[in-house]
Amino acid sequence: MAKTINLNHLTKVEGHANLTISIKDSTIEKCELDSAEGSRYFEALLKDRNCLEAPEITSRICGICSCAHFMASVQAVERALGVKVTEQTKMLRELLMTGERIRSHSTHLYFLALPDYLGFDNALEMTKKHRKDIEISLRLNKLGNGMVELIGGRVMHPVSAQVGGFLKIPTQEEIDNLRRLLQDAQADALETARRFAKLKVPKFEKDTEYFSVYDDTAYGMLHGSMASQENKFKQDEYQKYLSEYHVYYATAKFVSKKDKPYMVGALSRMNNSYKFLSKNAKKVISEAKVKFPLNNPFMINFCQAVELVHYVDRAIEICRKLKVKQEDPVPVEFRKGRGISAVEAPRGVLWHDYEVNAKGEIIKANIITPTCQNLHNMEEDIKAYLPALLKLPENKLVLEVEKLIRAYDPCFSCSTHFLKVKWEKK
Repeated sequence: MAKTINLNHLTKVEGHANLTISIKDSTIEKCELDSAEGSRYFEALLKDRNCLEAPEITSRICGICSCAHFMASVQAVERALGVKVTEQTKMLRELLMTGERIRSHSTHLYFLALPDYLGFDNALEMTKKHRKDIEISLRLNKLGNGMVELIGGRVMHPVSAQVGGFLKIPTQEEIDNLRRLLQDAQADALETARRFAKLKVPKFEKDTEYFSVYDDTAYGMLHGSMASQENKFKQDEYQKYLSEYHVYYATAKFVSKKDKPYMVGALSRMNNSYKFLSKNAKKVISEAKVKFPLNNPFMINFCQAVELVHYVDRAIEICRKLKVKQEDPVPVEFRKGRGISAVEAPRGVLWHDYEVNAKGEIIKANIITPTCQNLHNMEEDIKAYLPALLKLPENKLVLEVEKLIRAYDPCFSCSTHFLKVKWEKK
């Protein structure tokens, strides 16, 4: 008996996607995850543009991850031009990224993931019985937005940050006030982690390669090599290991590592770098009796919740260390070069790779988003998970598959663009 299941509009994810599953005699014959977004051509938009414009342009790829795209772009340009920034700039950039992480995780966990586990279609339906959860989410989201606005100049698409430094630097008083707000938020972050530790998740495990930015001294975000349980390599070697390709049914690029799927995101970060988590984050893990590494993709939600604890703690630490001084951005001189930057966006590793000419114009650009890298692994996870669901009514089967996809926290708007565009000038 043959059966085809079409999920024509996946809900509670960023962007739009469809999933087609074909089953014949209990065998999964087809599993195709299609990003239903239009092609966006951001790499082509950068062609012949001044490289200093790239961060502002590419931050528009995604509102949720605008800071991650901005910083990946900034660092790629700086590496192409040989620009070295100050330690204060590095700390402020980490604060900016941390603010984005806090708002993104709190939104995904409470508004997109939690309703599935509590039996609601959406977060608004939760408010009568679970008002506390919504209030915690909104407070954390407000904190993250405030951090991004303070450091980046506005809530979405930073304007203060730029290649070489910052146009406007917060005052010491503003940083001290932020530290107090972060200290107040520690209770909400801990409550979130404990809340998600108690959720009953499906017993599903599948071996995969967990890939992330790895810093030898800290929980990776802006700097480091690339690492998994398989190997470690420098960022500028990525094309030796990663291959981008297209499939006939999707507008998004797919990515494999040595022709195999891999995972990026919170679970990968924690599998590779959990030893660098804050004391409070480690305490939550110990209380939950969870041991890393993990192979259950449904635990991505728990990992994001633990990361909330870590990032609030880390932001407090940065605020304590910062002794603010007003400084101008480092001067920039154009030269021919190539810059590659991999950063940890909320959903995983984000790549920006630019080649510039002596005038500072971009002659080639490549951007690889976290969701593009996860698509192949998501399909493989769905194929592996489906056999245990085949006896369920179709509506329940669909819900379980949607829960798995939503755990990845995919951003389909980011994932849709073509890699190669042929240019002809006449």
